[in-house]
Amino acid sequence: MAAQQKASGAGAGGFRQAQAWLHTWCGLWFSWLLFAVLLTGTLAVFEEPITHWMTPEHHAEEAAAPAPAGTNRAQRLAWGLAYMEKHHPGAGMWELWPADAEGAGDLRVYWFDEKRQYAVARLDTATGQPLAAGQGRGTARDTLGGHHFVDFHYELHAGKAGLWVVGIAGMAMLVALVSGVVTHRRIFKDFFTFRARKGQRSWLDAHNAVAVLTLPFQFMIAYTGIAISGMTFMPAGIAAYFGTGSEGAQAYRAALNEPGKPRPSGRAMAVPDLEPFARRGQELMGQPVRAVVIDHPGDAAARIGVYGWNGDESMRRRLSPTSGMAMFSAATGEVLQVRQPGGVDGGGASLAQSVMGGLHMVQFGGLALKWLYFLCGLAGSAMMATGAILFMVKRRDRHLGEFGAATARMYRLIEGLNVAAIAGLGVACVGYLWANRLVPVGLAHRSGWELAAFFGLWGLALAHALVRAPAAAWREQLGLLALLCLLLPALNWLTVGDHLPAQMLRGDWESAGVELLCMAAGLAAAWAWRRQGRRGAAGRESRQPRRRARQGGGRAEMRP
Repeated sequence: MAAQQKASGAGAGGFRQAQAWLHTWCGLWFSWLLFAVLLTGTLAVFEEPITHWMTPEHHAEEAAAPAPAGTNRAQRLAWGLAYMEKHHPGAGMWELWPADAEGAGDLRVYWFDEKRQYAVARLDTATGQPLAAGQGRGTARDTLGGHHFVDFHYELHAGKAGLWVVGIAGMAMLVALVSGVVTHRRIFKDFFTFRARKGQRSWLDAHNAVAVLTLPFQFMIAYTGIAISGMTFMPAGIAAYFGTGSEGAQAYRAALNEPGKPRPSGRAMAVPDLEPFARRGQELMGQPVRAVVIDHPGDAAARIGVYGWNGDESMRRRLSPTSGMAMFSAATGEVLQVRQPGGVDGGGASLAQSVMGGLHMVQFGGLALKWLYFLCGLAGSAMMATGAILFMVKRRDRHLGEFGAATARMYRLIEGLNVAAIAGLGVACVGYLWANRLVPVGLAHRSGWELAAFFGLWGLALAHALVRAPAAAWREQLGLLALLCLLLPALNWLTVGDHLPAQMLRGDWESAGVELLCMAAGLAAAWAWRRQGRRGAAGRESRQPRRRARQGGGRAEMRP
C-alpha cells in the first residue's frame, strides 16, 4: 500500500503535495469534458449571431422585404384574440406577441396543447389570417442554430442526465481551481513568467498564465453554473413541500412562475379588448409591450398579464434579466401586481437566483461584456487544454507506473483523448456549420442531421486519434480544422450566394463576425499545425543519432 501511494503521489508529502496530486488527477479526468463544456459555452455567448448566420433565408428576407406597415398594435391584438377564440377556445392560456420592440415584425400566438406542449401559430400582419409553415419566409431551413452550443454546454443534449454530468464536472472544476491555487505558492509571479520553446516548462507557464489571468471569472462561471441548477441537484426541499413525481414538479413550477394565479370560477365571460390593458401595462412598467397573456380565457376569474421588452440600454444597467410585468383582473380591470424591470417574484432567494443566471449567461452589460466573456471563456478552454497536454508532456518519457502493467496503454489512451477532445471538438464545431450549408434544406428532421454531423465528426476524430500515432493525429486534425475554418466563407458563397464583402457592405456584422472568427480560428490552427510539423521533424532528427549509436555499438556518428 505504501509503495502504491509513493508511485501515485497520493498521501505523499504535506498538504500542498496532496493538493497537487488532487489538482493533477481531478483536472485530468474531467479536463476533456470541461474543455468541451467551456468551449461550447464560449460559443454560446454569441448564440444569436450564429443562429443568424445559420438561417440565411430569414435575414436575407428581412433585408429585402421589411414587415408591412399600417397595422397598429390594437389591430394585431384583436386579430390574435379572434384567432384564439376560433381555434383554441379550450386552452387554459393564450399568449399574444403583437410585434417586436420597434412595433414591427411577426404577429405570433402561443398556447398549451392537450399534451401541455407549447404550440405557436403565425398570423399575417396585413389580414390576421394564419400563415402556413414557411409562408412569407421562403423555404426556411430547420436548424438549432447557435442554441445547439447552449444545449450542449449545460446538458450535453442528454436531458436531466446530461445536466447531472455537467454539474458533477462543474464541482470537479471548483476542486481543481481551489487545489491549483493551493499548489502554486507563487501564483502571481507565475502569471508574469513565460519561457518560450522550453517544452514542458512552456506548457506549464502557459497553463499558469491563462489560469491566473481569468481565475475570478473561472470561479464565478463554475459556481453560478451549479447554483442556477441547484434545485435539480438538491430536490429534497421541493419534494417535501410540493410532493414527489411529475405532479409535485408541476406544482412547484406553477408556484414559481405563476404566483397568485386564480382558480377558474366556472362562470363564462368574454375576453375584453386587450389594447387598453396593454397601454396601461406599458405605462406602469415603462417598457414596450412584448406579450399579452390571458390565464383562464373565457372565465370570469381570468387575468391579463402584460410583459415588456428588455432593451439593450436597460440590460446594460442591471444584473437581473427579468422584464417588467403588469397583471390585471380581466373582469374589473383592477391592477393585481406590478413588477418593475429587473425585479422578480418570490423574494430575495428568487432575486439571487435570477442574478446568478444573469451573471452566468451574460444577460447584461451589452456587447462589450459579451466579448469579455468570450475572451475569458477562450482562456478557460486554453487552461483545460494546456493542463491536459502538460500531463502527457511530463509523463511521455518518464512516468510513475500509476496503472501498473497497463500504464503504457493508459497513457496512449490519454494522448488519443487529448487529440480528440481538443482538435477533434474544433473540427466537430466547424463541421456543424458546414453541415448547415450542405444538408438539403427540405430534408425531414434536418436539425437532427446537423447534430449527427457534429457528433459523427467528433466520434471519427476520436477513432482517428486512437489509430494514428499521437504526433500524426495532432497534425492531421489541426490541418483539417484549419482548412474547414478558412474555407467556410467560400462554402457560404457557393451554397447561398453570400460572401464576406457583401455582408460588410450591407452592415450584416453578425454574419461577417461568424466568418471572421472562423477565419481567425483557422489561422490559429494553421499556426499550430506548422509548429507541430516542425516539432515532429526536429524529434525525428534528434532520434537518428541515437538510432545510429545503437546500431554502431554505442558510437554516435554525427554527420553534417
